[in-house]
Amino acid sequence: MKRAGIVLLIISFILMSFVIPDKTARAATLPDENGYDLWLRYPSVTVAALLAKYRQKVTEYVVEGSTDISGSIRKELNRGLSGLLGQPLTESASITQDGAIVVGALQNSPLISSLGWDEELQTLGHDGFMIRSATLSGHAVTVIASASDQGALYGTYQLLSRIQRYQSIDNLNISDKPAHEFRMLNHWDNWSGSIERGYAGSSIWNWSELPETVSPRYEDYARANASIGINGAVLNNVNASYDFIDSKNLPKIAAIADVLRKYGIRVYLSIRFDSPILSGALSTADPMDPQVIQWWHSKIDEIYSYIPDFGGFSVKGDSEGQPGPLKYGRTHAQGANMLADILQEHNGMVIWRAFVYGVSGLSSDRTKQAYEVFKPLDGQFADNVILQAKEGPLDFQIREPLIPVIGGMPNTNTGLELQITQEYTGQSTDLCWLIPMWKEVFNFDTKALGAGSTVEKVINGSLFNHKHSMVAGVSNIGASTNWTGQPLGQANWYGYGRLA
Repeated sequence: MKRAGIVLLIISFILMSFVIPDKTARAATLPDENGYDLWLRYPSVTVAALLAKYRQKVTEYVVEGSTDISGSIRKELNRGLSGLLGQPLTESASITQDGAIVVGALQNSPLISSLGWDEELQTLGHDGFMIRSATLSGHAVTVIASASDQGALYGTYQLLSRIQRYQSIDNLNISDKPAHEFRMLNHWDNWSGSIERGYAGSSIWNWSELPETVSPRYEDYARANASIGINGAVLNNVNASYDFIDSKNLPKIAAIADVLRKYGIRVYLSIRFDSPILSGALSTADPMDPQVIQWWHSKIDEIYSYIPDFGGFSVKGDSEGQPGPLKYGRTHAQGANMLADILQEHNGMVIWRAFVYGVSGLSSDRTKQAYEVFKPLDGQFADNVILQAKEGPLDFQIREPLIPVIGGMPNTNTGLELQITQEYTGQSTDLCWLIPMWKEVFNFDTKALGAGSTVEKVINGSLFNHKHSMVAGVSNIGASTNWTGQPLGQANWYGYGRLA
């Protein structure tokens, strides 16, 4: 310990020798930065020769489409390109010169449709995109194309990222698509404004001000998530309260959904399984009871009347005091499927968490209990149910084996839950780079169908031909000015999105 202390002291003196004491000199090289703009700062390119080349290659932008997401693409291009090029950039209704950035989707862009890329774009799917150097209307242009506006938005962020990182935009031929259908951020935020396992201040959702006052921070949140490919957000804690689906509060949820929708992000809510009782309407929450089913039917219809693209429910049942179907002698599959059948009418999903323990009749070893509960139910869950399992069988430990639910349920859509917020890795007081640990999880070989049956192949649906695929990350975002409390926390949020 004494030797380690001496080494740390020496390192401190070395680092101090590099400190520039003069504030003016320091400001010349390190501009003020409070962290709010995250990785979307768009500072002007400082290498003169490269800046001149970018200005030659980027002279105007043309965005075809009139959807909310098309509007977001226009705003981001104007903000990003004007900042990076250090001068205003013109939006044009048509291509007028070399260097145009042309963005659009097959569904609403005649320019994109004229390129003959239909088959390739359809292969890339709803969220995939292509960025290519091409010739259109007799001009050399850069094209960002997708089958959908959402994919075009992702391509827009990719091009802006290339310029911000001083990469070449000559002779581009990029094709990309997400590995997972659902790329989720799970907030553990409470109605009171507190956050369970939150280390960056209170919740960003100001429930007392909504829906009358919608913070501009919500759009910046949406921009940040869309830029790294996240397409879904569970707004509240898995240890849920009824407040979030109470009729009087649905306009508040809808106000947030209206902002996130512009960036291709669907809103989800965590629910308590005993909501029919909490509402005061019923004395039971038995998922097989006709009155309970009707209650949920009415409630779900009501939610969709406010939020037409509502994503669905996240459910933590029969765990850590949260009620579930076992209380009524029903299985988790029966509980999940009751909700799934109703949500299916609206193209909604049930994300059923596999974090279950303390159930009577199971092994005394807590690490075995989730597998013992869910393995016998393999194949019994509805198609629009995803079983969300933490990477380990205990509880986000720094080191633990893989949860056997992943790879052990070949007939059930299975998603992976990671924890971005640092519950067991210093609670954001300590710096901790989480990406290597997550990569190790993704690459772990379950041997479910022999060698090469990695976790990634399970959760992206390819190993067992699952209908749906998902990755969920427990958010580390709070009301702190820099969102995550410290810069490396931002990097973990960014890295999670890129991995997903």
